[in-house]
Amino acid sequence: MAQTLEQLRAADAWKAAQGRKAEYKRLAKGLPALIMGSGLLQTLAFLHEKGGDTQRPHAALGGQLRTWLKQRYPKDIHGDSFEAFTESLLKAQPMAYQQITAEALAWLRWVRQMAAAAITEE
Repeated sequence: MAQTLEQLRAADAWKAAQGRKAEYKRLAKGLPALIMGSGLLQTLAFLHEKGGDTQRPHAALGGQLRTWLKQRYPKDIHGDSFEAFTESLLKAQPMAYQQITAEALAWLRWVRQMAAAAITEE
């Protein structure tokens, strides 16, 4: 039996939260509001700029989000780098961009919940 999209999001979010620290949980909690206020591209640029090492929360969460969206929208998003991802979003049709943003928010809802469950230290 095939998993639902919600189950796939939940499983990916659980995997994403494993081994992370409290800063990751705080970042995951605030990211949906940042997307709603500033937009997906601006939020991804913020995560990239703050990123650095892939183990740091900003870089980790930004990379995980890009990976998830690329898996969900392979026709719209091309390349593996931040730059290629950004170029793909800049060239996306408005409807596709809205769908990708909605998917980012749906995935992040699960990340928020899974990070809260997986990360106990403060």
